Amino acid sequence: MDIRHILVVIDASREEQQPALERATQLLEHYQQASLTLMLCDYIPALDGGMLFESHALEKARQSLLEHHTSYLEKLAAPLRSQGVQVDITAIWGKRLDRHVLREVQARKPDLVLKTTHQRNPLKRLLLSAADWQLIRYCEVPLWLVKHGENPLKQLCASVDPLHSADKPAALDNKLIACGHELGQQLNAQLHLAHCYTPLPRTMVFDASVIADYEGYAKDVKQHHATAFSQLVARSPADGAATHLLEGDPEEALPGFVEEQKIDLLIMGAVSRSRLESALIGHTAERLIDATPCDLLILKPDGFVDPSKP
Repeated sequence: MDIRHILVVIDASREEQQPALERATQLLEHYQQASLTLMLCDYIPALDGGMLFESHALEKARQSLLEHHTSYLEKLAAPLRSQGVQVDITAIWGKRLDRHVLREVQARKPDLVLKTTHQRNPLKRLLLSAADWQLIRYCEVPLWLVKHGENPLKQLCASVDPLHSADKPAALDNKLIACGHELGQQLNAQLHLAHCYTPLPRTMVFDASVIADYEGYAKDVKQHHATAFSQLVARSPADGAATHLLEGDPEEALPGFVEEQKIDLLIMGAVSRSRLESALIGHTAERLIDATPCDLLILKPDGFVDPSKP
């Protein structure tokens, strides 16, 4: 994974700790030629109009807020600049964080976007169009969602789908493995490869004549997936990677696996989605944000173009 420019999304709601920046600082130890852009986007509804304030007063208040954020970004950038890192900063007033991040991606062409994320209540996710979900769907470059920036990266896992049951293109698996392999080498971390498979549940077999021997059927399904998984690994550059064949849907099997293996970074693919499809909540990577305690790195297939662009 060639990292020369990282876009770090600074969380406007906190000033004490910035996990995404902490993770970027760790990566800079291994990618010493990389530059950073620190962006902070903030929006306060009370400063966006109303009967109590005149327009020039609101504009002055917004400008004062941006000056405060710019000063904060300069403070964050100073220690990195003193170490020779090139750091640009930008403070933005805007209502939709995800749209402003995507605009910065288009303008600056970073190799990686780092953003702090938080585990949320599933109901809240249904009620709100959070920036994380939109970025997973539309960000054209690798998106690294950080939960614990201070944790060292020792165990990496790429989740692959060699039978492409989730409509992911075959080349995406190769990209996930190559990314995990390169990161593992750079960070001196152990790489794991995981593939989840799901046989038809016994309770769904209503006609015994269709699957008379369920145990034999389940064994055949497992062998079919194991063979495809082994063939994928054999074609990959991931020498020394630990392989894991997990029974169950990814959103069910991976969280427990991540905790058991103490995975620090889960690398997953996200397929291109149209505007209509993006309205549906059911994306595996999206669901795993709330279910797993580790960082998540989302990759798109080569040639992916943000379908939300005008």
